[in-house]
Amino acid sequence: MVNKLLEKLVDKTLSKEELFKKVKKNFNLIPEIVNAMTSSKAAIRYGCGKVLMDLSEENPEKLYPHMDFFIKLLDSKYRIITWQAMAIIANLTKVDKDNKFEEIFDKYYSFISNDYMVTVANIVGHSGKIALAKPHLIDKITEELLRIENIKTTPHLTPECKRVITEQAIISFDKFFNKVKNKEKIISFAEKQLNSSRKTLKSKAGDFLNKWNN
Repeated sequence: MVNKLLEKLVDKTLSKEELFKKVKKNFNLIPEIVNAMTSSKAAIRYGCGKVLMDLSEENPEKLYPHMDFFIKLLDSKYRIITWQAMAIIANLTKVDKDNKFEEIFDKYYSFISNDYMVTVANIVGHSGKIALAKPHLIDKITEELLRIENIKTTPHLTPECKRVITEQAIISFDKFFNKVKNKEKIISFAEKQLNSSRKTLKSKAGDFLNKWNN
């Protein structure tokens, strides 16, 4: 039954949204949808990845038994699968009773040194959610996000890409800033962006400082 459903993703007679609804109605489909993230067919692996990303947001407890599998996918040869795994893992931190995320914290945040903008932006963008789920990690997460000032540019991570990532960091900081002990470092980080050539970054930094620097 599941294989027939997945083949419909390939020929586009079934949308990702429709598959998501089917899984929501029958959680017994989950194990096979999870395994399909390693399918040789791109439409299946990415389609199932998207379904599981959405499911991890709405019903993280249903995917938590598979967290080790998603952790392994951080090493996928397919960047999109890695990005999807990053998102799912971040969503599962709110139900992570066994502290599996703590065990992979260094690995997860090692991607901040990645050569690809989207990879770095994913980690930075998910950090606010993780910080709220695991407040005891806020200081460590803050230090990791502040590292983006020093990441090297690459052909896939230009100075403008760094500005996009910096903007994402400010958005994440805003989610948990009231729980941060050492606020001065983040305030200083935001102040440096007030003269940015990227208008939206400049604006986000200004809004952040108006909200928190009083």
